[in-house]
Amino acid sequence: MIHQPKPGRKLAALTGFVLLCTVPALLGSFSVPGEWYAQLRKPSWNPPGWVFGPVWTALYLMMAVAAWRVWTRGGWASQRRPLVWFLIQLGLNAAWTPLFFGLRQPGWAFAEILVLWLAIAWTAALFFRADKTAGWLLAPYLAWVSFASVLNGVLWRMNS
Repeated sequence: MIHQPKPGRKLAALTGFVLLCTVPALLGSFSVPGEWYAQLRKPSWNPPGWVFGPVWTALYLMMAVAAWRVWTRGGWASQRRPLVWFLIQLGLNAAWTPLFFGLRQPGWAFAEILVLWLAIAWTAALFFRADKTAGWLLAPYLAWVSFASVLNGVLWRMNS
């Protein structure tokens, strides 16, 4: 039987995971697309800029709830492996925006996003083992990063 945390502690943990998932968004806000990105050649299916904010907001909230659900299955003591992988993929997530927009390195960003995709897929697999709902909550994130990977690769090739 898995020990369930008290309701107050569960709310504090959920708040903590939501705040943790805002870190990549905050770091990304320092690397705004700007003139360089505006001048890139883009495929016809490149989404308009206004799409990214709402999509990422929803994804970060789902990621936070997914991690929290795994945490509620015994905390760090029994869920260390999936939660550490969650932190790893979150760090990779945070690295992509400054690499692509800040350093203007779409080739390196493409390599990095492929590693990110693998880390998300592995994290989702670990989350499924702990809590199926948590695993499914990461599915839209994996789908979006799949799309973003293709877009990143196409942008890199079109502008090399």
